[in-house]
Amino acid sequence: MSDSSRTPRPKSEPRFPDGPQPDPAGSHFERRIRSFQPRRSRVTQGQADALQRLWPKWGLDIDGRRTLDLPELFAADLPVVLEIGFGMGEATARMAAADPGTGILAVDVHTPGQGNLLNLADQGGLSNIRVANGDAIILLREMLAPDSLAGLRVYFPDPWPKKRHHKRRLIQPEFLTLAASRLRPGALLHCATDWEPYAEVMLDVLSAHPDFENTRPDNGYAPRPDFRPLTRFEAQGLDKGHVVNDLLFRRVPHGTDGKDSTNSRTDSGTDSPGT
Repeated sequence: MSDSSRTPRPKSEPRFPDGPQPDPAGSHFERRIRSFQPRRSRVTQGQADALQRLWPKWGLDIDGRRTLDLPELFAADLPVVLEIGFGMGEATARMAAADPGTGILAVDVHTPGQGNLLNLADQGGLSNIRVANGDAIILLREMLAPDSLAGLRVYFPDPWPKKRHHKRRLIQPEFLTLAASRLRPGALLHCATDWEPYAEVMLDVLSAHPDFENTRPDNGYAPRPDFRPLTRFEAQGLDKGHVVNDLLFRRVPHGTDGKDSTNSRTDSGTDSPGT
């Protein structure tokens, strides 16, 4: 049967009935300024196949209606790192392969990237990846328990370069306070950006936040750690003269300076490369 003779799918019908939903949280939560903008692009046959086969096994929609049991989600009691925004997932898959003792909960809203990461995980036999679809703020606030994360990765977030869009940037004091409430003491918050003005803002905001401390003795940027792979996109930017800055901050122990914004239990961090 040719493509032209197929019955068109109604617009209200999801393309992947058992896969990621277009707006999993729906209208259950307040409307607010978002730091992301869903992208429309073609889903390849391989990505579609991965979504149909693997989403029920390794995917989840961020609906904000339950607290995740991370050992149950990963079918193992692993330290779990949250990655916000993974693009097409190549770097995520490489990090998961290099550190099978750490679970990666990878969040994005880009359907082709979700399918691609699931496909890479399947091909590589990577059982330590779970793919979440939706708003990472709702995931952190509504679906993750205090002190449940061993690390947080935010690689190349949208810099929203226009001044009127700066309020959309993810790395803001309010976000850091929320993230700190879900990170166990000693957990690593790792950001990277190729937009220098945004890197400067990130450094200022992180340095000023009482729940985080810079891992660098000079309180500046860090060299790219070995566990963060160099992506093709990043390499192309470096060839063009772009400057990439990494920021590595640790979640301070609760009550260290009397300004801790949470009342979570005190746990020790892990020594995994991802944390």
